[in-house]
Amino acid sequence: MIELINPLMLAAADAAPIKPAMALGTPLLLAIAAAGVALLLVMIIRFKIQAFVALLAVSIMVAVASTIPLKDIFTVVANGVGGTMGKVALLIALGAILGRMIEVSGGVQSLADHFTAKLGASRVAIALTLVGFLVAIPVFFEVGVIVLVPIVYAFAKIAKVHPVKFGLPMAGIMLAIHVAVPPHPGVVAGAGVMGADIGLIAMISLSICVPLGFLSYWVASILNRRDYELLPSVKAQIEEFGNPDTLVASHRGTMAPPRPALIITLIAAPIVLILLGTAGTLVLDKANPWYGVCAFIGNPFFALLFAVGLSFVLLAVRRGWSMKETGEIFESAMPPIASILMIVAGGGIFGQVLQVSGIGTALSETLDQLGLPILLLGFIISLALRAAQGSATVAIVTTTGLLSAAVAGGGYTPAQIAVIVIAIGFGSLGLSHVTDAGFWVVVRYYGLTVADGLKTWTVLTTVLGVAGFALTYVAWILVGGLAHS
Repeated sequence: MIELINPLMLAAADAAPIKPAMALGTPLLLAIAAAGVALLLVMIIRFKIQAFVALLAVSIMVAVASTIPLKDIFTVVANGVGGTMGKVALLIALGAILGRMIEVSGGVQSLADHFTAKLGASRVAIALTLVGFLVAIPVFFEVGVIVLVPIVYAFAKIAKVHPVKFGLPMAGIMLAIHVAVPPHPGVVAGAGVMGADIGLIAMISLSICVPLGFLSYWVASILNRRDYELLPSVKAQIEEFGNPDTLVASHRGTMAPPRPALIITLIAAPIVLILLGTAGTLVLDKANPWYGVCAFIGNPFFALLFAVGLSFVLLAVRRGWSMKETGEIFESAMPPIASILMIVAGGGIFGQVLQVSGIGTALSETLDQLGLPILLLGFIISLALRAAQGSATVAIVTTTGLLSAAVAGGGYTPAQIAVIVIAIGFGSLGLSHVTDAGFWVVVRYYGLTVADGLKTWTVLTTVLGVAGFALTYVAWILVGGLAHS
């Protein structure tokens, strides 16, 4: 669709910003925005309309209602798609490929076995929480939970306990990383909409997620003091499951799973490059030749591409995968992210419409008058959207779209903008319940009833979300102090 748009038309649009045909007052613009968000939720929740279609339809209706000229509406749509997807599509795709390579090679199981052996059987929950932290960085949340389920089942059988005892703290930190740490789609899309620096986001969000890992283990240990009913279907699977010493990793060929150190290297490589590059650009003067080198190696596109290339050499080539087989693995990473990319595109369209219509400016002015902190507002809006419609990605892209104009006109530093995006990400962490696909993954695979899922998973995600926001607020104070020092 993007290829059919006349580049000259887009250039003209950039040169002469599109404006609504008539000036609408702030109350009316805010009412249009509120009605648009409400309609979006009704379409997704009540009528089960796919999120991208709902976002596109609501964006067009909001554009019409806010009097953007009809002839310009689809130029705004095209700009929204191009502006957002150009920043995030490659990152999401490369991140999915890296995660798929690690998954197929058996690297996840290798990590689980390694840390369990090092920490001992009595600390299985700690070991799996650590494994979950590492695996969650390149692997999507639902995929990570499902891939680690055999490990959870095996140890649950040996210890004769409910699988939630081991799986709950692990899944909690995995979701926290999924909503706040690049290259996961929600936070990357939010960064794209707000123009935030992904390197800064990675640096800050990872430092916040470390204490959240300890918190996830502690809160889960409290929630797991009571006994929960184990669904018969999962109980039967656990009874049939083998010893962890004889687990067969889901890798291709006859080789043993890759060593844990190799998998940790693949996970850490893009993070280290991004952090080094970001630190270099913050310290060096732009005239310094090394500034360009740091900007290049720290670019998330390069960092993830480098990690994918490294995985090709260290996993595919060393394990003797054919080019055809490797290509199939690469391609198999694409279908799961197709719908995510479309949602991200829809969020970009919605954000662009809100900016062009003047709604974003109206919201910014209202916030200034009310004195509401934008950090708190972003968290609350994201949390409410998450609870209402379930998708963390939709919550993040919708919230960043709503607040993008306020952030653009607020005079915030790059570090402050990064912290705002992280706060919105943690807003989408809490209140995971029946509207969330991830809730059903946890309930289904850990053998919980819906009621017990609400008592455990929903409580844990909400505690982690609030704690994540509290730590983000501390980061906000710190970066604010540095900006004024």
